Amino acid sequence: MNELPQQLVNGLLLGSMYGLVAIGYTMVYGIVQLINFAHGEIFMTGAFGALTVWLWLPGGTTMWIALPLMIIGAIVVAVAIAVGAERFAYRPLRTAPRLAPLITAIGLSLALQQAVWAWYPEAKSARTFPQIAGGPFEIGSVTIQTGDIFLVLAAPISMAILAYFVMKTRTGRGMQATAQDPDTAKLMGVNTDRIIVIAFALGAAFAAVGAVAYGLKYGEINFRMGFILGLKAFTAAVLGGIGNIYGAMIGGVVLGVAETLATAYISDIPGMDKFGSQSWADVWAFVLLILVLLFRPQGLLGERVADRA
Repeated sequence: MNELPQQLVNGLLLGSMYGLVAIGYTMVYGIVQLINFAHGEIFMTGAFGALTVWLWLPGGTTMWIALPLMIIGAIVVAVAIAVGAERFAYRPLRTAPRLAPLITAIGLSLALQQAVWAWYPEAKSARTFPQIAGGPFEIGSVTIQTGDIFLVLAAPISMAILAYFVMKTRTGRGMQATAQDPDTAKLMGVNTDRIIVIAFALGAAFAAVGAVAYGLKYGEINFRMGFILGLKAFTAAVLGGIGNIYGAMIGGVVLGVAETLATAYISDIPGMDKFGSQSWADVWAFVLLILVLLFRPQGLLGERVADRA
């Protein structure tokens, strides 16, 4: 029990990263009802975009100067790929049966993995990600690593910006209208194609921020990093209520805390020692998803997707 505050903080940090990526899933689904399974790889390309900026910077550049440039690089790469995918892969299939864009998303996911591997052949194992010097920091009985400081700041700031954008701006209201009824929104003068592109771009931007946080937290990235994390982010979106932006972040936090506590404490139960290992962390995440879907299929906060049947 003495470790509980530390484990809760670890889970909160992990869940915040899941939530940042889950926002992309839930925004796209809320507007076009598409599960973009390539979103995990968009997250991955953001990480490599940040790394590319770091490698291009002159030697001796401090992280305090490099980090903002790396974030911009990550966002530019992720947004460019997401917008390109929407324009050339998903838009032509918008009126097709739902299975067609789903298969396209899976194919795009594999293509992005191989493209990054071809660009960074050494990424087959892992690439070292630059770190912020200093730390760790002690707050009572809780230790926060230097790489987590970025996530502590980025997650609430990102959510505040998103909340303001969706609730207070004309484009944000257009997104809400398109999510409710795209045909009626179009009749009312909303450019639904533009709204959909913006949804893809915003989701990719948040995924890119999450990718930088991942690199700073774990110290390395690889071309397969988006697969499992993308699945967990999708799980977080479903937990919170697919289509619900705030639910995506809450679902991420719940998932992160549950995964961390399960890994830390399951092994203390007699006969369950092997189930508390790190290799079982992914399993407990999906066990939680199954339980939530059994007892509350609409997610913790409920879906915010209109019935378009």
